[in-house]
Parts: sequence; structure tokens; C-alpha cells
Amino acid sequence: MNEMIDQLILELREKNPNLSEEKARTWIELLVSDFESSYAKAGYDYQGTAVVEKVIRQWIESYGDRIHEFAGTNPKYAHLLNEHQN
Repeated sequence: MNEMIDQLILELREKNPNLSEEKARTWIELLVSDFESSYAKAGYDYQGTAVVEKVIRQWIESYGDRIHEFAGTNPKYAHLLNEHQN
């Protein structure tokens, strides 16, 4: 799982080079956690890291360069934006 997260961090930083490694790690860990909990709440059986990786990779491709826009409009993630955003 750690290797998958490290790879997704690299992909997010390639898509959005303004993110620091720390900020990208926070985003990836948050997205993974949110996806897994939403999937479980919906009553689906856990399908393994391959499904998680596929979905997060799709989100990076679609939204990675604008992830800061999403955070600014969603109070749940607003704390990720601060004056030191890198």
C-alpha cells in the first residue's frame, strides 16, 4: 500500500507541480481514506488496493491540477489550504 501511495503522490505532483510532497501526501491519503469509507458505507465489499488505486488515479487525471479549487469550496477540506500552500 505504501508503494501505491508513493506512486500516486508522484503522479499528483506531476499533474500539479505547485503541491509540495507533504501536501500531495495529505491529499492522496485523504482521497484514499474517503474512497474506502464511502465504498464501505455504500455496502460494497472491499475489492482491494487495485480498485482504490484505479479510482484515485482517475481523480488525479481529472482533478489533480485543480484540487485546490475543490478544497476552497468544501469546508471539510478547507483546512488544507493555508497561506503556506505549496
